[in-house]
Amino acid sequence: MEGELIAKINLKTGELEVIKEDFRFKCLDNCGKCCIENDIPLREEDIERIKKLGYDEDYFVDFTKMVYRGPKFLGYTLKKRPFDNACVFLDPETKKCRIYEHRPLACRLYPFALVRHGDELEIYVRNVDCPGINHPEGVTI
Repeated sequence: MEGELIAKINLKTGELEVIKEDFRFKCLDNCGKCCIENDIPLREEDIERIKKLGYDEDYFVDFTKMVYRGPKFLGYTLKKRPFDNACVFLDPETKKCRIYEHRPLACRLYPFALVRHGDELEIYVRNVDCPGINHPEGVTI
């Protein structure tokens, strides 16, 4: 897994083991960096939820970028705008998501990535360049 391991959860007991005690995170207003620099994977549930808002999947699904975990096909990514490489749902003026309440799971979890190993769930920080990571006003796990 790409990123820094910060915690583990035992799925049988629910016990949280914090590995990086000093980790903090705050999603910053008017940033949008995560919507520009990352390819956002879409699950089928994400696609269906966004389609219910009236968007055609050809508008927001990039069928040229496929996501795999090993040999297993997981899906596609959110489409990017050609003029600034940002997610099609990022408002260029406000830097806010136009579908925030319905955004994909990967966006909801950002900057975290979850990896399951049997009865253990590892929590990684995916993008250490995010300005909200270790922000002094951020919250801990």
